[in-house]
Amino acid sequence: MDDFDFLHGFWDVANRRLTSPLGPGPATWAEFPGHAAVRPLFGGAGNIDEITFPTLGRQGVTLRLFDRDTERWSIHWSDSRTGRLDPPVIGGFTGDRGDFHGEDTYDGRPVRVHFTWYRLGPGTVRWEQEFSTDQGRTWELNWTMDLTRIGRAGA
Repeated sequence: MDDFDFLHGFWDVANRRLTSPLGPGPATWAEFPGHAAVRPLFGGAGNIDEITFPTLGRQGVTLRLFDRDTERWSIHWSDSRTGRLDPPVIGGFTGDRGDFHGEDTYDGRPVRVHFTWYRLGPGTVRWEQEFSTDQGRTWELNWTMDLTRIGRAGA
């Protein structure tokens, strides 16, 4: 249940995202900063983060909830562009790596979604997002976030 406790606090976030995921042609990446604040919910059985992308003029929210029956996490995302809560990805951690899978659509196409969390140390975390359009046979990495701690929750 405490898998995401490492994330509580304040972070600078270096984003790298494909400009046209699943698009034709060569991959073009955009890089932009972010700032995140993560706080616990339900005594550690959940957390919420708010992230601001200052150069994009957007914000996002992630809600993570631990299902006590299945002992799996669900991760839900929403951003200020749509105001909709995306379908969750579900999974958990083995050691310092967390894998989470779900179903969604991108540009009207059904996709499988894979989030990977890497706990790299007390002040460094990496998140990656991949899409698959062929039932998970191949995956396209389309967004990475490298988080650097700038403060702890309650500090």
